[in-house]
Amino acid sequence: MDFFQSQTRKYQPKFSKKRLTKDQVRLLEASFDLNNKLDSDRKLQLAQELGVPPRQVAIWYQNKRARWKNQSLELDCKALQLRLDSALGDKRKLEKEIERLKQELQKAQEVLLSCNITYSTLSSLSTSADEDGSSSLLEDSKLGLDKELYACLIGAAGDQFPKSDDRHDLFT
Repeated sequence: MDFFQSQTRKYQPKFSKKRLTKDQVRLLEASFDLNNKLDSDRKLQLAQELGVPPRQVAIWYQNKRARWKNQSLELDCKALQLRLDSALGDKRKLEKEIERLKQELQKAQEVLLSCNITYSTLSSLSTSADEDGSSSLLEDSKLGLDKELYACLIGAAGDQFPKSDDRHDLFT
């Protein structure tokens, strides 16, 4: 015998590897569902019941654990992806809400600034009108301005502030 023939005989398995039948796989699946770890007693018992070598049972368990782990990781990844998509959608909504609120604030500041400028102009006219003695016209202008300022602040003029149905649902 030459060296090559003796080497190939060493690596030939004692049992020829056969595919498991559907019934054998069903039995292994049921056993795996009960416990995904295989102790030596259970391995020998399953091998005897199935009529396969214990090593084949051990390898099946090892492969099944690897597939099970990959499946659970895929499910976890999908769940995290859904949560991420939802969070990104919420972020976009909040950014739009922030932009809308900034625009509202800017409009309100412009109204207040214009009201302050008009009020300060009327105040300076009031001091000069006191000197002239014609303050009744000025008082009527001030009263109109006060009403306009009040209307601006409560949102009656120009829809400067959101109505009750316009409010955001940030904390709901």
